[in-house]
Amino acid sequence: QFCRIGQHCFTGMGSVISKDVPPYVMAAGHPARPHGINSEGLQRRGFTAEQIATIKRAYKTLYTSELPLAAAREQITALAAGNDALRVLADFLAVSERSIVR
Repeated sequence: QFCRIGQHCFTGMGSVISKDVPPYVMAAGHPARPHGINSEGLQRRGFTAEQIATIKRAYKTLYTSELPLAAAREQITALAAGNDALRVLADFLAVSERSIVR
């Protein structure tokens, strides 16, 4: 309840979601954990290979770089300059009140 689900994300059936799920992320489990980006869904919605690669880099910054959330958020915001797909992610992270699935 009161969690936000980002654009183009994918959540598994029966997942317990207690934190926000960022755009483009696949999340599943009890509790929900991130499992990569929804690249198939992005392709079907017309995202280019370059846009998907950029989103994957942002995902790695957020989830596999071991950076604190605030530092990862700053890096993604810097990458988002001139990139509409990453701007959606950066804006989502900026206003997240419940933290995100990690």
